[in-house]
Amino acid sequence: MNDLRELAETIARYAERDGVHETAVPRVSIVRISKPSEPVHGVHKAAICIIAQGVKQMVVADQLFRYEASQQLLVSCDLPVVGQVVGASEDEPYLSMKLELDPDLCTELLMKMPPAPAETDFGLAIGRTQPELLSAMIRLLKLHETPEDVAELAPLIEREILYRLLRSEQAGFIRRMFEPQHRHRHVGRAISWIQENYARAFTIEEVASLSGMSPSSLHQHFRDATAMSPLQYQKQLRLQEARRLILTRSLDAATAGHSVGYESPSQFSREYKRLFGAPPQRDIERLRGQPQGYADA
Repeated sequence: MNDLRELAETIARYAERDGVHETAVPRVSIVRISKPSEPVHGVHKAAICIIAQGVKQMVVADQLFRYEASQQLLVSCDLPVVGQVVGASEDEPYLSMKLELDPDLCTELLMKMPPAPAETDFGLAIGRTQPELLSAMIRLLKLHETPEDVAELAPLIEREILYRLLRSEQAGFIRRMFEPQHRHRHVGRAISWIQENYARAFTIEEVASLSGMSPSSLHQHFRDATAMSPLQYQKQLRLQEARRLILTRSLDAATAGHSVGYESPSQFSREYKRLFGAPPQRDIERLRGQPQGYADA
């Protein structure tokens, strides 16, 4: 508990205002939110996140996950999620730390570790944070105070963090992320391709060929990892990007929909409302009138 309190105090000291804050340490960010947030859509990158204070819930497709202080969230592939801080106040704000994982370092280290089976193929897992891992995460974050030490010390501490994960009950989850021949890596290639080509039409056969899997195998393993099909995944990316364009660039709905690949404005409006709960104009007006939460971390 002392380490958890130290992490919360460190995050609060570096993040004096609500929001996502980058640090001097590459791929490390922190979040502070002082009241419960509205549900926020986004794409969560492969990372480890630790909550130091507060409670958050995350929805992936139709699956709900809830995690709180002393728990860690591991995400193994880029997942469209709906994140919502549900436990936070001015006196006890939500405080969290995120480290995006370095695949090269993970691959190097796991080759030296014993095999460990994963209980599930799903791309998200929640576990109890062990004291040794928490201590390493605090030391990594505190390098923010001495940027001159980051280049030499951050890789060493990251290596320790990954070592701790590979010695934990989530070792199988981490291993399957980075083993070259694991089907999760093939799914990852499919995800990367869809992210780069979401605005164009494609077939399952095309993505399967590019990812090195049969169409039926891709469909099954993609759903196992993300709780959605490749086409559903594409739709989430399209609609999230259209929403961002309308909100940040003041595009009209028809133009935004067309820019992300929709040929029919009516279809775009229907699918937008189904995902976000309101037609584009009403949804954007609501977003502009409320403080924003954050989908990840």
